[in-house]
Amino acid sequence: MRVHDWGRRARLIGAAALLAGAATVARAETVLKVVPYTDLQILDPIVSTSGMTAVHAFMIYDTLFSWDASNRAQPQMVGSHGISSDGLVHRLTLREGLAFHDGRPVKPTDVVASLRRWMIRDTLGQRLGSRLAAIEAEGDRTIVIRLKEPYGWVALSLGSSGGNPPVIMRAEEAATDPAKPVTETIGSGPFVFARSEWMQGSRVVYRKNVAYVPRTEPPSNMAGGKAVKVDRVDWIIMPDEQTSISALIAGEVDVVNVPPPDLVPALKKNSDIVVAPLAPDYIALMRPNHLHPPFNNPKARQALALMVDQQDYLSAAFGGLGKPCYSFFTCVGSLPATAGSEPYQKPDPAKARQLMADAGYKGEKIVQIGVSDIFFHNAIAQVTIEKLRSIGVNVDPQLASAGVMQARRAKKDPPAAGGYNLFQTSLDTITLSSPLTNIAAGTDCDGKNWPGWPCDEEASKLQAQYINATDDAEQRRILEALNQRLWEVIPYVILAQFERPSAWRKNIVGLLRANFPVSWNVEKRG
Repeated sequence: MRVHDWGRRARLIGAAALLAGAATVARAETVLKVVPYTDLQILDPIVSTSGMTAVHAFMIYDTLFSWDASNRAQPQMVGSHGISSDGLVHRLTLREGLAFHDGRPVKPTDVVASLRRWMIRDTLGQRLGSRLAAIEAEGDRTIVIRLKEPYGWVALSLGSSGGNPPVIMRAEEAATDPAKPVTETIGSGPFVFARSEWMQGSRVVYRKNVAYVPRTEPPSNMAGGKAVKVDRVDWIIMPDEQTSISALIAGEVDVVNVPPPDLVPALKKNSDIVVAPLAPDYIALMRPNHLHPPFNNPKARQALALMVDQQDYLSAAFGGLGKPCYSFFTCVGSLPATAGSEPYQKPDPAKARQLMADAGYKGEKIVQIGVSDIFFHNAIAQVTIEKLRSIGVNVDPQLASAGVMQARRAKKDPPAAGGYNLFQTSLDTITLSSPLTNIAAGTDCDGKNWPGWPCDEEASKLQAQYINATDDAEQRRILEALNQRLWEVIPYVILAQFERPSAWRKNIVGLLRANFPVSWNVEKRG
């Protein structure tokens, strides 16, 4: 080859490289980097009520309805919803353009299989399932729900974002035993789970579902249009809180879902950072195991309530960002239901010690499980350890990662055989605000309720009366009576109502206040 041919070829190669570089710049991905409050460990939202599992589920799956900012059910996958004049038949027609990430259209058979699986595990699902006469697929887009009796909460149940959310899976995954996790994670939601890039303990990756067709309504809480405005979302797992805040300040990450309360004041002074709540308030709670001594005795559960000083929990775990609350249905709004709480609004360790003795407690080891890798959960566990010891309880703390604790708290075995006596956790106030949705207040005696498994027929009857009541005044009367009864049987102990602010760089816009951290509607500018 002649010399000038080599030169010409070199110039062509150089030009091609420049063009390729320009194209690469033009195609650069927009990546939203988020530090979640803990790692993702469980992928199936039907086998776990873990918060991170739910966040993952809402990234990749969709639901028939969704809750808006007023906690009303709005259509999501549903295009039209017809109800018969007697209230017994609901016809749900899927909106057009719904497809799974593998390209297959969403069919009514997928919906029917998914809902049947959900109805076995979830509190709202069980309530709907108990009233179900039949659920059938009709044609290519219609699901028919036939009820034994009218039930005014069908849409609200099918849009739930608490407990086990009723996400729609492919029929083959939905056929999985509801006690066993699915092995595939193919949804129809706004993001695709990049499973090959998942590095547990380090990174979780989601890519934009380019085929997703969002609704046209404005986003509101978990409802409305889920328009994705970034190419990819990376969850960066950073167990050390100081490291995550340093990364945020340096611009290495974009969002920290839950910054440590003691660092919030300094973050608010940084002009590059925005600090504000994106989630509803939460309730920190202690859940005794009602199946095994000593907390199968209500006196022992009352002792737990009497040893608690909510201000201690607020100071130790939440930097004072919250308030005491004595309503099982939260203290959101101006008129919380507090009937029955009066004896427990001031701690009484001496009486708590006596009640433990009256319950037959003689110093046996009490197994307390809790979360070690979420700073505020670990803090409430440490306060509880101190409180238990102050009333003479021989506590055996067994703290582990959130995923390990989630799995263990579902075990009904005796504490000495791998079970437990109590655990601490937190639930959002939207989930807890109503007897319909409050999974922790369920006292049905069938053993299918939320771990801890309280059983009280009187409270269960009051819950049913509330659900069936149609008059606001009657609902309020029942709510007060139910709150009174729950303070007698104590399904769980309220530790405090607290605020969870988030922190993000000011070039991140469109973050929504929602039941869970969501990444649709979010733009990364500059």
